[in-house]
This record gives sequence, C-alpha cells and structure tokens, in this order.
Amino acid sequence: MTIRPASDRSLLISFGDEISLEAHYQVRLLTQSLEGLRGILNLHPAYASVLIDFDPRLRTHAEVESFVRQRMESAIHTTPAPGRTVEIPVCYGGDFGPDLPDVARHTGFTPVRVVELHAAADYLVYFVGFSTCFPYLGGLPPELATPRLSAPRKHVPVGSVAIGGGQAGIYPLASPGGWRLIGRTSLRLFDPEGSPPPLLRMGDHVRFIPTPESRW
Repeated sequence: MTIRPASDRSLLISFGDEISLEAHYQVRLLTQSLEGLRGILNLHPAYASVLIDFDPRLRTHAEVESFVRQRMESAIHTTPAPGRTVEIPVCYGGDFGPDLPDVARHTGFTPVRVVELHAAADYLVYFVGFSTCFPYLGGLPPELATPRLSAPRKHVPVGSVAIGGGQAGIYPLASPGGWRLIGRTSLRLFDPEGSPPPLLRMGDHVRFIPTPESRW
C-alpha cells in the first residue's frame, strides 16, 4: 500500500498498478471502512486505488493517512462481504449492438459465438465511475478483448452493453463513448428516485442473459 497527497485536500491510496482480485479486495475494504467518517467528503475507488477527498478544515493529510493505516491494519484478516448476483437481460446485435459484427471479425468468432462467450462469463463490478453509475466489469473472456473505437461516438444509447479493450461495461445513461456496443438492456441501472439510485454496486456479480429479441 502506498499513500501520497493528490492535492491540498486529498490522498491517493494505491495497492499496486495491476487489475487483480487482491487489489480489488483491498480497495473494497478501505472504501467500506472510511464511509461515513467525519471529515471525509468523497471516496473514489478504482481498480487498484482509492482517492480520498477530505475537508481540510476538519482533517489534515497526516490524520487521514493515520485513519487509513489503522483501518487497513484492523482489516488485514478480513474478507469483504460477498456481493449480490444481478442478472441483466440483453438484446444482442442488430440496432442494439451495432459493433457485434466488428467484435466477431476481430476475435475470429461468429457473432453467435461472441454472444455465447459473453453471456457465459461471470462478471465482477470492480468499481462504479466515469459517468453516473457506470459499472466497470472484470471477467470478460480474454478472447473477446477488442480495441475501443478510434473515434468515440457522440451518442451511446442508455443501457448499451459494451466492450472496451479487456473490460466490459454498461452505459447507465446516454452519453458519448468509445466502447464497442454489442447489445442493450432495458433494465434501469440508475434510478434517481431509488434507494440507492444505482442498481449495481462495487463487489456485485453480473450475469448477462440473452433475450429472444437478440439479432446477429
């Protein structure tokens, strides 16, 4: 674990520079242990790091670093609570997944096989970020890894299921984006009236379920 100031009111805590389950567990433990702590304004977990924003009127860098070390030492033998498994229905291909043929060509599989491999995997929500409630999913079969678009789309429809390099994700809101779109879900990932608003949380598992309307 490395700790360094990121600004006059933030600390960056890193657990290496690779995407791994061990780093993910450390990120989850630290994030959960600091939630609700007085003087902590925001926590920004990523694959192997946590950015901590704090109120400099209430906390100093040294105090926050001390909290981090104490919490991690007390949690050294702790395993994060298991997350939920959430099934996401997906209509693959056609207008819902315009990049499915490109993914098939890049990987050498047929579109049908791409869908089979994509839907057979178990995905882990490493963290939620980028845009509101965007889940970064680990677990994409390596053989489906496909480069992002050379030029991002100006508009990606809400619910789009996508591949970006070796990662998988779902666009909870319409936005620009450069990931490869292979399908779309009608499930609402962000509900501002919900409690909590996001459907998916860090540590959850996701299974994609092809719908009868899929086209390839």
